[in-house]
Amino acid sequence: MSELTDAARAALDADRVIDITTTGAKSGEPRRIEIWFHNVDGRIFITGLPPKPRGWYANLVANPDFTFHLKESASADLAATARPITAPDERRSVFEGLIARTPGLTTAPNPPIEKWLEHSPLVEVTFA
Repeated sequence: MSELTDAARAALDADRVIDITTTGAKSGEPRRIEIWFHNVDGRIFITGLPPKPRGWYANLVANPDFTFHLKESASADLAATARPITAPDERRSVFEGLIARTPGLTTAPNPPIEKWLEHSPLVEVTFA
């Protein structure tokens, strides 16, 4: 992350809400949505509540390059690449860290970690 500005690095440490612009898996058209991201020990992740399928995830699997739009404490459009995390041990490790840092993710109405492991999309973000 050495190419990131100090403001962008600080936002990745403190913020939660971003927009992402992906390329449609079928359409090839840009798709922009608001979503949360998570910083777990300096690694950046995007996930979603189970069990609903996510268009953004299908888009990132088909086209992993996307734009990560900071919009809370800093404003920046960052070129990024998504790596879907599918290995069970890695998913468990990431979700345990993510849930520990995000109060309320396993309390009502949110599901327990087993549901996250089985049904939630999960990608790690790296920046160009």
